[in-house]
Amino acid sequence: MGGDHGHGKLSMPDYKVWKWEGTPLEMTQQRLARRGLRDPWARNEAWRFTGSFGIPVTFRDVLMRGFKAGFAAFAVALAVEYAFFPPKKSEH
Repeated sequence: MGGDHGHGKLSMPDYKVWKWEGTPLEMTQQRLARRGLRDPWARNEAWRFTGSFGIPVTFRDVLMRGFKAGFAAFAVALAVEYAFFPPKKSEH
């Protein structure tokens, strides 16, 4: 039962791959160490600060996402409209 459907087990990366050293979590670990504490789950959150996840998203990135494709679609739609439905020239 359950219907595996032949996909098998999901492969997870080894937990030792992620390091909190060199991330903002390092500062948190240092502050906790001053109090005699440590966060054992920091390594599980380190992936958020590595690779493409570590690049902050700017306001410009949000506005420009899809702009090129949208502008191209607008230009094509405008060209089709002017080709099939040219503006009428009226005399006053």
